[in-house]
Amino acid sequence: MVEPLLIFALGLNYLPQDRVSVFRSRLEHDPDPVHKAKLMKDLGDAEFQEIQNDLVAGNGSEAIRVLEKYKAETQSCVNDLDAKKIDAENHPNGFKQLQVSIRQSLRRLDDILPALTADEQKPFLEIRKELDRLDRHLIRELFPRQPGVESSAPKPKN
Repeated sequence: MVEPLLIFALGLNYLPQDRVSVFRSRLEHDPDPVHKAKLMKDLGDAEFQEIQNDLVAGNGSEAIRVLEKYKAETQSCVNDLDAKKIDAENHPNGFKQLQVSIRQSLRRLDDILPALTADEQKPFLEIRKELDRLDRHLIRELFPRQPGVESSAPKPKN
């Protein structure tokens, strides 16, 4: 019998479900929103591996369930960062990593969608739309002074 610690030491790639569980547990128990945002890259990687596996196995409903969970985790991270009232432009730590993670997830979704029928795409497209909204929100937080970008941040005085 292989000890669980040995499996962990060999790498979590062999057990994608366990990888997801480990990252979700870390996300749920970490009180720091910046740390949570940084964890989303690894969690997103593991969850999208699980989504791909579910789709290959013909289990689209399970893939959607995992994607819904990812969206909820991402929304929670954005809400936690917003609640801290951090100036993301001057202190991008967490915001930047979360935005990059969401952008990677949008690309992964764009790669998945062509292989699905129009009916199968609908729930994926709805989640993609929400992830895109979160991505745009983070970009506005990180770059509030960009031309054409509306922001709640005060304008600099000249």
